[in-house]
Amino acid sequence: MYNDYDGVQHDYIRKQGLVWQQIFLPDMAPTEWADREVLWNAVEEAEKTKDSRLAREFIVALPVELNRDEWIALLTDFIHANFVAEGMCADVCIHNTDGHNPHAHIMLTVRPLAKDGKWQNKTEKEYLCVRGIEERGFTAAEFKSAQAEGWEKQYQYKVGKKKVYMPLSQAESQGLERVSKYPKSTKYGRQNPITAHWNSEEQLVLWRATWADAVNRCLERSGHEERVDHRSHAERGLDEQPTIHEGVVARALEEKGIISDRCELNRQIKADNALLRELKLLVKKLVDTVKSTIPVLAEAMEAVRQKMIIFRYQLLHIGTGKRQITDTLHAVQPDIQRYEDIVKQLKAKIKERRVLLDEKKTKPALQVFRHRELTQKISGLTEDIEELKSEKALLLNQLHCADGHGMYEIKQYIASMESFLETLNQQEKKYTAELDTALAQHTELQQQAVDMDAMELDAARYAIRPDKERETAQRLQAAYGKKFDSGALAQSRMDVAKMLSETAEPVSIRQKLQQLQGQQNRQNHGKEHSQER
Repeated sequence: MYNDYDGVQHDYIRKQGLVWQQIFLPDMAPTEWADREVLWNAVEEAEKTKDSRLAREFIVALPVELNRDEWIALLTDFIHANFVAEGMCADVCIHNTDGHNPHAHIMLTVRPLAKDGKWQNKTEKEYLCVRGIEERGFTAAEFKSAQAEGWEKQYQYKVGKKKVYMPLSQAESQGLERVSKYPKSTKYGRQNPITAHWNSEEQLVLWRATWADAVNRCLERSGHEERVDHRSHAERGLDEQPTIHEGVVARALEEKGIISDRCELNRQIKADNALLRELKLLVKKLVDTVKSTIPVLAEAMEAVRQKMIIFRYQLLHIGTGKRQITDTLHAVQPDIQRYEDIVKQLKAKIKERRVLLDEKKTKPALQVFRHRELTQKISGLTEDIEELKSEKALLLNQLHCADGHGMYEIKQYIASMESFLETLNQQEKKYTAELDTALAQHTELQQQAVDMDAMELDAARYAIRPDKERETAQRLQAAYGKKFDSGALAQSRMDVAKMLSETAEPVSIRQKLQQLQGQQNRQNHGKEHSQER
């Protein structure tokens, strides 16, 4: 595709995973826009500022349960109903590089089209006019009728040493001098109502809901039970932490044996969610089946204690991760700041030296003293520039960057770390709440045991506790793998013991355990003796 704006030929021939592509146009759009090169050059031509937004992109996940023809039919119906019918041009392509993540890119034009096929304005200048002490905004078209009603535009006039906005009639009566030909207006103008509608958050939510409904209808027609939901976990009332988008770069690193931060975070989130589901199910069953029997109540209390230990371990693990990220950010950010300062100084000194060199070239040779002064300044600036370049290279080496692109990657890495830190903060809040809930459950079980033999209940709990603690350690080892920390597990047990006001196992409990064990041994011996007889 050739870009008229910058004269660059963009080559997408080697792009992999392209399944299907299509241009969708509303009825009022020129037919030649069916060529995407013509379409996007027309979009570029309509924009006047270098930072104009040229397109709006949607990336939608396609169900793996559907085939290519069903994907195309789903996208075609959705785009016609939601975008083309609204007057947008849509450039669509389906990607499926690895067979596991089919998705579509939908590029939409952001300017509304008039009936004659011409682009409308995204915004229109809005003049702040006055009538008496009232101020109101009018577009150029609105001002024609507003002027007949006594509204006046405001211009800047010089009043003493100040510049003040006022209407022409007031300025003429005071004989003031206008200092600007531009009337007072709002900063960004008035947005086109169609554009404002497309850009609204409400419309985005509606598009997401409509896409989810379209996908679910398609899945139902094809006989699949799977369904999608556009709402967040919080809106759906789910306690589980959602995973983040990994992306092709992260997966490529994983395939090479390099651990990606995004993939590692998702693995941890999945493991945490699995533990959370398992523990909640276990405790719910126990709480639902608790009766006034010591063995069942002891089992329920130890299960809640086990859950508290796991939640406390997860909080300690999150705290360790937060400290590591914070230490990394604190170590790197001063160097980043210094690098940016050096770049600014370099630009300023190089510009200053260029100005002096140009002046030296234009100065007549007879101005010896000025030439000598310029030479000294240029020499000093050159030395400063070389020192700054050396310091810049040293900083890049310390940050393991080869050039400016490397510095960009470092900044991207810092941004991802800050995002990771925010995710850990959210997880910390979630597991703190879960720990509080578990503590409340344990307190409720204790209240149910008020009328029971406290010593016998404690003995029953201590009898099953070793097996519970081994099970807890196995679950955490399975979830965290090589990152499992036995020291953190020991600390979690101590912290939970403090929360539950537990102390070391008393002598009376050991005696009760021995007594119960003796009774059990005698019963077993009696059974064996009767079998021999």
